[in-house]
Parts: sequence; C-alpha cells; structure tokens
Amino acid sequence: MAGVLPNQLLETMITKGQIAASPAIDPAQIQPASLDLRLGTVAYRVRASFLAGHGAKVADRLEEFEMHRIDLSQGAVLEKGAVYVVPLMERLALSDDICAVANAKSSTGRLDLLTRTITDGGTEFDRITAGYTGPLYAEICPRSFSVLVRPGMRLNQIRFGSGDTVLDDAALRTLHGKTPLVDGPAVIDDGLGFSVDLRLKGTTLVGYRAKPHTGVIDLDKIGHYAPADYWEEVHSNNGQIILDPGAFYILVSREAVTIPPEYAAEMAPYLAMVGEFRVHYAGFFDPGFGYDAAGGAGSRGVLEVRCHEAPFVLEHGQIVGRLVYERMEQAPTQLYGAGIASNYQGQGLKLSKHFRAP
Repeated sequence: MAGVLPNQLLETMITKGQIAASPAIDPAQIQPASLDLRLGTVAYRVRASFLAGHGAKVADRLEEFEMHRIDLSQGAVLEKGAVYVVPLMERLALSDDICAVANAKSSTGRLDLLTRTITDGGTEFDRITAGYTGPLYAEICPRSFSVLVRPGMRLNQIRFGSGDTVLDDAALRTLHGKTPLVDGPAVIDDGLGFSVDLRLKGTTLVGYRAKPHTGVIDLDKIGHYAPADYWEEVHSNNGQIILDPGAFYILVSREAVTIPPEYAAEMAPYLAMVGEFRVHYAGFFDPGFGYDAAGGAGSRGVLEVRCHEAPFVLEHGQIVGRLVYERMEQAPTQLYGAGIASNYQGQGLKLSKHFRAP
C-alpha cells in the first residue's frame, strides 16, 4: 500500500532500528506524519552550499569546504549570511521500499532560516532515496536574522513514504467534493492553488517585512521578542503591495485550508513565470491541520515570501503557491492540533512562536 507513514508506523521504524539516534529519540519529536530532526553538537562553517554527489560522503566534502568548526554544546550564534553544516543526531537504515523527504519546520521558515537536509551520496537537497543507510546533516543559512542554537534544537523534519503518495488533480477534486479543502472556490491545477490576502478584515496591516539590522534570536525563547525590534509592518489601503528585491515578508493566504486526517500536504511554488518572487515553502501540513470533524472553516496558510531581481507588485487574490496533497498509508493516531503542541492551528497572519503577539 502506498502512502505517507503516520506516527504509529514511525514508532515501528524506530523500534526496528530503521530510524536511530544518539541520544535516543524523544517521543515529542514524532509528529502525525513526520519526525523532527535534532541538531548535533558541532557546526561546520563552510565556504559554500554543497551536495555530496554520487559515491561521496558529506564528511569528505566537509574537509574540502570547511572554514572552521563551532562547538554548539554551550550554545553558539550562526551568523546571518553564512553557511553551516550540522551533523544531526538521527541516522537512517531504510528498507528498499521506503524513501523520505525533509523540509524546514514552520517556525524555521518564518525566521527566513534556510535549512536543508543533505546525505551521503545525495544529489538533491531534502530528498532521501529508498534504501538509504547513513547519517543526516542539516545545511543552515540564516538569511534575515542571526540565531543562537544549541544541540537538540529541531529546525527541520522528515517525512517517510512508500510508492506514489501524491494525489492527481482528479483525485483532489473528488476529495474536495467530499471534504471541502478550502473555504471558497478550489483552484486545482497540479495541486490546490492558494492566493495572498492583502485585504484583511478590519485592518490595513497585511504583513511584516524583516528589518535588515537586528539582534540575535535565541531559538529557545518562545513568545519573548518584541515584533517591532525585528519586523516592519506592511500596510495596504488598496489591496496591493510592492515587494522590494532581497526583502523577506510574512504574509497570509486568503484561503482557509483543511487537511483531512487521511492526508498530508506540502507547500510548493506555483509557477516561476508569475513574478519575480518566491514563496518559501517551509514545513509540511500535517493531517488534521485546519480540520474539524464538525465542519470547521480551516486554517490560513502563512506565506514566507522573498522578492528577487526587480520590485514586484503583489495584488490581493493573486495565486502564489499550491498545496500538494498526499495519501497517508494509515490515518495517524494523533492529529495536528488535537492534544499535541501545535503552534499554528487556527492561525491568521502570525509571526513565528518566538515573538510576542502584536
């Protein structure tokens, strides 16, 4: 049977040694459809981002690109604009029918903290081939804020699956007819399209733009930082904003999204041709995100947007991304937002959990 593996099957993989770690995996790492990965005790400052490549080990490439290494055991700052590689505490011994995909966690993406997983022999970021046996590494590049990290911090997560897990458009339309996936018309084209909301009800505030010169963010401090110290408010009176090249924005989707219990989803770019910007597609959408068995209205998706070469006018209702839905092999025994620490269930326009509510 094809599908994404739920929490109960991840626990089985851990028991069998297909997922191993030192120290042992904490049950809090196990999410409904993914496993949080933990930073190890050392970070390697490298000259450039890299992939190991066929037949090569990351450790050998580190010898080629390493500038210096940093002991994380007492906490250390990863500087904005620099590239680091951190060995993770987890390692894999996958069976030949199981592959994996990694992604940054939601809070990581909302800090513009580019975090990607690399493996021995890897030729793609965040993609782990079926049957992979070996260590895992996180490549970390803080792009807007310098951050203080410690061993055990969880910046990225990994999802395991077998077979073809992705729903095609016909299956997605059928699912939407049975369980509405958005609170309005569904734009289904190679996934479920979502648009940007630049006319938020009762306010002209439509987003936040990262300030260029700020202090360090300690990733262990939750609800601690004043938003005004790190972010500029973005207001609009006409449903438009102009994105500045190189700037990083937090915006929100116009649609409220639902992920039913038997499915998971991943945010992906829409079309490169629609403009000179990119939605930073951090995080997976777990089963149960925005879901209410009684027929709730879903949860908004927070958009992490970076503009590239030229200023670009973004308009209310413009489609900026898509959700790719995947089948679960089994429904998870634990849903997002139901009895677990789910920071973004029922969210609107919201910064990462490190900031106080405005």
